[in-house]
Amino acid sequence: MALDQIVDGLSEVSCDVLVIGGGTAGPMAALKAKLKNPKANVVLLEKANVKRSGAISMGMDGLNNAVIPGYATPEQYTKEITIANDGIVDQKAVYKYAQNCYGIIEELDSFGIRFLKNENGDYAVKKVHHIGTYVLPMPNGETVKKALYRQLRRARILISNRYMATRLLKSADGRIAGAVSVNTRTAEMLVIKAKAVILCMGAAGRLGLPTSGYMFGTYENAANSGDGYSMAYHAGAALANLECYQINPLIKDYNGPACAYVAGPFGAFTANNEGSRFIECDYWSGQMMLEFYNELLSGKGPVFLQLKHLHPDTISEIESTLHKVERPTRGLFQQGRGVDYRNDSIEMHISEIGFCSGHSASGVFVDDNARTTVPGLYAAGDMASVPHNYMLGAFTNGAVAGIDAMEFADSHDFAEFDAADVARERDRVMAPTRREDGIPPNQVEYKTRRLVNDYLQPPKVTRKYELGMRRLAEARQDMQEHMIARNAHELLRALEVQSIMDCADMAVHASLYREESRWGLYHWRTDFPEKDNENWFCHTLLSKQNGRMTSEKRAVEPYVVPIADDEKDLYDKQRIRATA
Repeated sequence: MALDQIVDGLSEVSCDVLVIGGGTAGPMAALKAKLKNPKANVVLLEKANVKRSGAISMGMDGLNNAVIPGYATPEQYTKEITIANDGIVDQKAVYKYAQNCYGIIEELDSFGIRFLKNENGDYAVKKVHHIGTYVLPMPNGETVKKALYRQLRRARILISNRYMATRLLKSADGRIAGAVSVNTRTAEMLVIKAKAVILCMGAAGRLGLPTSGYMFGTYENAANSGDGYSMAYHAGAALANLECYQINPLIKDYNGPACAYVAGPFGAFTANNEGSRFIECDYWSGQMMLEFYNELLSGKGPVFLQLKHLHPDTISEIESTLHKVERPTRGLFQQGRGVDYRNDSIEMHISEIGFCSGHSASGVFVDDNARTTVPGLYAAGDMASVPHNYMLGAFTNGAVAGIDAMEFADSHDFAEFDAADVARERDRVMAPTRREDGIPPNQVEYKTRRLVNDYLQPPKVTRKYELGMRRLAEARQDMQEHMIARNAHELLRALEVQSIMDCADMAVHASLYREESRWGLYHWRTDFPEKDNENWFCHTLLSKQNGRMTSEKRAVEPYVVPIADDEKDLYDKQRIRATA
């Protein structure tokens, strides 16, 4: 059989808990679910290969949000994230993360993943955030995925590689019943019945187009095409605050982090073309990105990460992490440009937009047990709505989801789904393979993401968004009627394009719904330039109701940790003030 040749086939299996996504949150969710009930069947589904999939496929250079006793408390961390996210936070989930994450760090340590320690053997936590101290470097962070995979094998988790989930199945009463998936090598369909499903499918990282023009040159893992956001939407789950985009300060043309989180604690800083620092801290927030944007427009751009004032030994220590862990190509890129941190500044720019709660707050709405608004459906990691989550949040909340999902599965039987739903999904998935001629997926994707850049990149202008909505509708019609897939790999890309299109539509709808500006550059509406706490101090929830995209307000839950009036706007005071 020819490579990636399409095979016509449909089979069905069942399990107690189905985890979709084998990156960071997914393996931890599967592991905790299995340990909760070793007799139960837990399936981990991954469209690539769990050994090297997800945002941590090449490791991670540090924990950005470690709440370590002696350095920080859950109350301090919850307060910081609430302020950083402009107050739009359900604190119970953040507080639960802050209480649980130290135990997860100790567990990861026991897996063989080492964290930076001082001469006393204590964790060497660094300060990057505006208020607290939470950054914990990982000297051997390239081992994180290997160590995690060993735990999955040890627990005998059933791993199904090369299967891409396409839609969730529900019963007539709205409970989750399983998922439909397709093999990314053969295009054979697989229906998985499950009592509970956990979505751990990462950010929507291929939403905007990098300025380099490379479709896969994204900040996020390029496999993260928003599939989880799309699946949750079509299953009727609510998605929260999608207008709160992810936008990051990145190395120009390389489109990866510079990385101030690693270099900042050693004395590096973000500077303008005069070599002057202009922001108080390098912790990524919408307010920080707005100051970055304003500096670029002020005549004092470009903006740089400045290391050349540091001692050569310090720079070598920074390089040993930046050029080995998470993105080893970072060093090769700088070498190709002839950039030496000892003599040169690192030019930075503003990234394309995406959805990601890991670095922002846009995700599938979940409570403090990782439950979505659909019974039996859970979400964790970058695609769930717990803000500023990062890798440690994915591990911690993945563990929460796995335990609660297994408790749900233990107390419920399988929900029945309509076989007609599977037939309809099979027709939708296979439609591009049944056309003799048409537009290949890469062309539809490029056009869609170019439109996202042209019309959706902040500042958000109402008229541009209205035009963008029309242009995206035209692109969707081309996609539905003319997109072609000539083999199983192209079918994978065709399905990813449909997720990207769904995310683009949700970005437009959510942004037009919130009629104020909030979160700095992430949601800066020129027609509504001021923050409006009287009318918009709330979550916005987007969902699919009666086949249509709708949005509604949801009140912010009462705070667990109170925020004083003089603390609420601390993240709005990022710019360094001129002194006499």
